[in-house]
Amino acid sequence: MTLDSKPRVVALVPAHNEEERIAQTVSAILSLEDVNECIVIDDASSDETAQKAADCRARVVRLQRNVGKGAALNAGAKYCEDADIVLLLDGDLGSSASQADLLLKPLLEGTADMTIARFPRPTGKAGFGLVKNMARKEIAKMGNGFDAQAPLSGQRALTRACLDAVLPFASGYGVEVGLTIRALRQNFRLLEVETTMTHAATGRDLSGFIHRGKQFVHVWSALMKLKHKG
Repeated sequence: MTLDSKPRVVALVPAHNEEERIAQTVSAILSLEDVNECIVIDDASSDETAQKAADCRARVVRLQRNVGKGAALNAGAKYCEDADIVLLLDGDLGSSASQADLLLKPLLEGTADMTIARFPRPTGKAGFGLVKNMARKEIAKMGNGFDAQAPLSGQRALTRACLDAVLPFASGYGVEVGLTIRALRQNFRLLEVETTMTHAATGRDLSGFIHRGKQFVHVWSALMKLKHKG
């Protein structure tokens, strides 16, 4: 990027069986003036996720087996090496993905190296906050005292330099804590941004408990690796 050119912005969207929302998500992302490309990493979906994303002009990277969020993002990162700014957005954001412009603004203005979306408080019954509280506590310990209000938020924007410094992404649901701690350790500027983004949140049913159980294991594993290996 030259001093007088606009930065190239690429969105990476990992998705697994998101056919109900992926079209809205991609359309919202590509409606943003500053976004040049949207890359959907189809994590071996068994539904029409890939086709619906392609129909909305996304570039689709199809994985042959389900590898999880972190590995899917690592696969997608290979396709955005020419990007100056990378957005990380979930496939279930729907039309609220248009609020990614709030994440881009501080980076375009040069006031942050990574932005993190804060979501509104859930109106229904969500989880108990165990994973979130654990992540906040460990980020503060390992990340120079940073008080993360949204430690598990996957909606982020990163400068090229910041992205290169935090790769590779941690496996599974450990992506976010890995990104945060690695960036803080290398003195990048992190900023949480208030949004009204929405997604398909998990509740207090069996599937919700299974999801949070996996999330706990992945986040704990990522934190332990960061603590002992950096």
